[in-house]
Amino acid sequence: MIPPAPRQILESRGQRVRLRTLIVLRWLAVGGQLAALIAGMTVYGLDIDIGLSVVAVAASVVFNLIAMFVFPPNKRLSESEVALTLLFDLSQLSFLLYLTGGLHNPFALLILAPVTISATALSLRSTLLLGSAAIGFVTLLGFFYVPLHLVTGEVLRVPAIFEFGSWLAIIIGVVFLGLYAGRVSTEMQAMADALLATQMALAREQKLTDLTGVVAAAAHELGTPLATIKLVSSELVDELDDPEHQADAQLIREQADRCRDILRSMGRAGKDDRHMHQVPLSALLQEAAEPHAQRGKQIHFDFAGLLHDGREPLVLRRPEMVHGLRNLIQNAVDFARGNVWIDAECNGPMVLVRITDDGDGFPPQLLGRIGDPFVRRRGSERDTLRPGYEGMGLGLFIAKTLLERSGAELTFANGSDPFLEVVERPERGGAVVHVAWPAERIVLSDPGALGENERF
Repeated sequence: MIPPAPRQILESRGQRVRLRTLIVLRWLAVGGQLAALIAGMTVYGLDIDIGLSVVAVAASVVFNLIAMFVFPPNKRLSESEVALTLLFDLSQLSFLLYLTGGLHNPFALLILAPVTISATALSLRSTLLLGSAAIGFVTLLGFFYVPLHLVTGEVLRVPAIFEFGSWLAIIIGVVFLGLYAGRVSTEMQAMADALLATQMALAREQKLTDLTGVVAAAAHELGTPLATIKLVSSELVDELDDPEHQADAQLIREQADRCRDILRSMGRAGKDDRHMHQVPLSALLQEAAEPHAQRGKQIHFDFAGLLHDGREPLVLRRPEMVHGLRNLIQNAVDFARGNVWIDAECNGPMVLVRITDDGDGFPPQLLGRIGDPFVRRRGSERDTLRPGYEGMGLGLFIAKTLLERSGAELTFANGSDPFLEVVERPERGGAVVHVAWPAERIVLSDPGALGENERF
């Protein structure tokens, strides 16, 4: 299962907003508006058209009551429903500001709230609609409004330059906060979906590993009864005189042999033995590359740098390491022209793995973003190497996340200038991925201390 593309994420955002959330926020707004009106009249002596102001606040109260009694509190609103709800809030606030001084009212800044909520929860189209409406309302409030009066008749207004500054600040705030909140929300949602895909990939790898052990245990446990069945059936074949019964006994023996062969083939991949949880790093890399060995590209291994005092260090075989390395090797094989090189070395404190191909390398403009989810260059020549596949950078993100969980640090680079002609590039001039682990994180210091084997 692959998370939806960014456009699909944006289009489904509205479904994440609960009606109850907007109702609670509107009650808070109603309480704040009433408090501001009462304080302005009683504390500061403002002469406000209280009748129309109460009507404006009552509109929000009626809207909330209708929403509470008509719809269930846990209802999740659609894109259009959330947009219309926020547009109502924006209109109600603008009308209240019209009655209380327009841009001379310091609470005019609250017009940013519906736009910010839209940028966080809705698509770009809805945010543009609400942002345009907010800019329109603010502009109208600069020309049309009911001036604020004290009970003594004095008109309260700010200097024209401050009024223009307030208008400009709100316009900039609408644009900046809309873009900022929308970008951050999109990246957070994309990261959450990509992490979900990573967890699912790791869970799948773990289940496959567990299943292999279960099958191996079943093969071991069923070996004795199958051997007994075969022995008894062989004796019956020799002792029975009736050809029909003898054929039945022969069939039982053949089927017992067949069951043995099936279980043996299913259990070849490994057993849940603690000795199987530690492997040489070269074996781990070969296991990760095995699914891509017969895809028409030559995979070259160089493990000379792993030998230390004539021995190769043993590492823990973790599902996240196998899956992460396999994704990196798959990416190299996909975009290689004909060769992929996998080198490994252990220089004491660090264990290093380098995966190189002879392809075109990573796109230079995306090199700094390699490893982020949903990174894709449209119309890339690299896409022609994998027809029908729309890469979003999710495979490299999963590999990077899984390997970093094991303590690795990944570096992505190109082996040569991608703008050089093919004949001018070195042999290993394609994409280069360096994976470095602290030796203490993956190398077994005492391979003999394994403990007892675990029971299924």
